[in-house]
Amino acid sequence: MGREAELKGSDQVVFEAGFKARIMGIDGTWWRECYIEVISQSGAKITVEGSVENLKLNEFFLMLSTVGNAHRKCELVYVKGDEIGVRFLQKSEGKRRSRLSITESEDFAP
Repeated sequence: MGREAELKGSDQVVFEAGFKARIMGIDGTWWRECYIEVISQSGAKITVEGSVENLKLNEFFLMLSTVGNAHRKCELVYVKGDEIGVRFLQKSEGKRRSRLSITESEDFAP
C-alpha cells in the first residue's frame, strides 16, 4: 500500500478547482498559500504555491479559512513536486479541561 493510499477513503471530498487555503508553521514563522485538492476526516492532498524545501513539516497547521479560526494540525505524509499529502493529528483525549479537580489544583499550590 502506497503513501497516497493512506489518504484515501469513502469519506473523501474532491475539489475539482482546488479549495484555497494556507499552511503555516506551528510557531507562525512561515506560511505558504495552497489549494486543497482532496480532503477526508483523516488527511488531505494539497498543492502548495512556492517551495516547501527547508520548512519544518513534521507538524504544521492547515488554515481552512482566512477569517475565523478554522484549522487542522497536520503532519507530512509525502511530497511529490508541489503536491503534499498530510495526515490530520487528533487532539489528545483529556487535554482540554473546563475545570481543575481538587487533586489537580494542588499541583499549582505555592
